Amino acid sequence: MPLDDPTYRFCPRCATPLGWRAEMEDGGEKLRLRCPACDWTHWNNPTPVLAAVVEVGGKVLLARNAAWAGRVFALITGFMEAGETPQEGITREVKEETNLDVTELKLIGVYDFQRMNQVIIAFHAVAEGTVKLSPELLEYKLLDPADVKCWPAGTGYALAEWLRARGHEPEFFDPFAATRAAQEGAGS
Repeated sequence: MPLDDPTYRFCPRCATPLGWRAEMEDGGEKLRLRCPACDWTHWNNPTPVLAAVVEVGGKVLLARNAAWAGRVFALITGFMEAGETPQEGITREVKEETNLDVTELKLIGVYDFQRMNQVIIAFHAVAEGTVKLSPELLEYKLLDPADVKCWPAGTGYALAEWLRARGHEPEFFDPFAATRAAQEGAGS
């Protein structure tokens, strides 16, 4: 969390305003939001996020999130719930977001996504059924693995690793380049 991030302003234990304070911890001095009244510490640990390269009938399913600007397609992702394993969580997310049933699941890897303070646990999920998107997603594509392009961030690296394992050298692109160019042009 950046030092100017207002996410945590008050102690959840005693409601005292939090302040940045350096203290010695196991790894040395660490600056964290801390409560001056009760010593509560906001650890700001990364959040585990689950992702899946969903394969349906030999094709890769990519979906467009309703909250995203532009026509950007990505992997199925979601947060792990308390009390579930990563495997249970991604199986649930695939079902909730696409209506597909996961029949096989294999870990691809674990990836940092520091911009969002997340750790991504990525799986390859073979799934079957009829796609019916949740309201979180606007549309989807089914692509041959050779036609999939990757993005240079967390889940894009997972997709690239999966493609390499299948003999495809991934091609990377910047999914937000057009949006940035339009914004820069409007500001001129």
